[in-house]
Amino acid sequence: MNIHEVKKIYISGIGGIGISALARYFFVRGVEVVGSDLVHSEVTDDLEKLGIKINFAQTAENITFAYDLFLYSSAVPITNPERIKAKEWQIPQKSYFEVLGELSREYKTVAISGTNGKSTTMAMIGAIMIDAEKDPTVIIGSRFGKINGNFRNGTSDLLIAEACEYRAHMLLLKPQTIVLTNIEEDHLDYYKDLNHIVQTFQQYVNGLKGTDNWLIYNNDDLNIRKLNLPKCRLVRYGFIPGAEVFAVNIRKSPGKQLFDVIYYGQNLGEFELNIPGDFNIYNALAAIAYTISFDIPVGIIKESLKKYRGIWRRFEIVKNDEDLTVISDYAHHPTAVAGTLKAIKEFLPGRRIVAVFQPHQKDRTRKLFDDFIHCFGDADVLILNEIYDVAGREEESNKISSDDLAKAIKAIAPNKEIYFTKDFYETENKIKEVLKKEDVVVVMGAGDIYHIVNKIGL
Repeated sequence: MNIHEVKKIYISGIGGIGISALARYFFVRGVEVVGSDLVHSEVTDDLEKLGIKINFAQTAENITFAYDLFLYSSAVPITNPERIKAKEWQIPQKSYFEVLGELSREYKTVAISGTNGKSTTMAMIGAIMIDAEKDPTVIIGSRFGKINGNFRNGTSDLLIAEACEYRAHMLLLKPQTIVLTNIEEDHLDYYKDLNHIVQTFQQYVNGLKGTDNWLIYNNDDLNIRKLNLPKCRLVRYGFIPGAEVFAVNIRKSPGKQLFDVIYYGQNLGEFELNIPGDFNIYNALAAIAYTISFDIPVGIIKESLKKYRGIWRRFEIVKNDEDLTVISDYAHHPTAVAGTLKAIKEFLPGRRIVAVFQPHQKDRTRKLFDDFIHCFGDADVLILNEIYDVAGREEESNKISSDDLAKAIKAIAPNKEIYFTKDFYETENKIKEVLKKEDVVVVMGAGDIYHIVNKIGL
């Protein structure tokens, strides 16, 4: 069916950070949108303020024959009563990524892909293109202050979207440009191993053919280097000289990092970021490589990146005064966790770091266990909340707990303060117990651990 002929749509799992952007997409086009979710959240609150009706019980009675399309989140299983009823009414059903894939064919789409850095890279690109008055449509997997949420309705033919590798969903998209940040082991509940992940990304980039398509990729990433590159326009970025776009003369100071950019042998001068971490320099280089390749003036790129202050739960500074700094971060992969802690040490030198981490999904915790053991080295105090169970994902029956992780880390770092907490109540009390003046508390995880950040104080 043609999604632009839809008059009334039901969205199951509407509170998801990606699918809620599609709710906004349809809403601004005059489609009647109704949805459901299991919990209230900031996302559902924002949708209700727009005038979208949301049911907080997913029952068959919510579904009638009046709907033209039933759209569902990947967290909503086929056994969900709403999906069963939609099937009975013979209402066409599509997943979030199926609809995003259809949209990608109607726009000049740039898809931001990779294990880590997608949302930040995309926000940087979106900000630059907005500042350059290119008027893009933006669908982002976070909340971004510049667009007042996770969706921007543009009038041009440009769509900027995230293409997630979970269950190979990015294969449903048909972008003209792919920005590829990195490839690492993750989502091993679906992928067999790293080789399977690389093969899937190979299939993904193979869709780029001809001089109208672009692949902009991190040349320093060893797993990306395993790919057989498609015959399209290629732009490499990184720290290592030899790429078309690379950073030199990197300088870090409290609250700021500066670097020069070499673009096809030409020094473009100094760029400034007011967010920390080498990973964010990589994200900025990806944004620079894309936007310069599409003829955005360097001055606009520099100013946009200088003004960039981040997005929701990506090194989000929730509280910052002389006594205490509280940071909320989405990091849930070992590489991202280690990078976030390293960035805090660089950005806020000399401060004691209290890391509060909620592992995301038992399967990920088990399969990346050895990597998790070694990623907290820069934390002075570590509080491990019990693992977040992901709604709608089947977990293997074998038992694993954050307590197992705490004991394993303690075995190799006996002098580090490490605590296991079974729930938010224990976590909040443990933070109060260990907290000292001038501490930096970083709350990390992709689950619901962020709910405690506003309760942290001396």
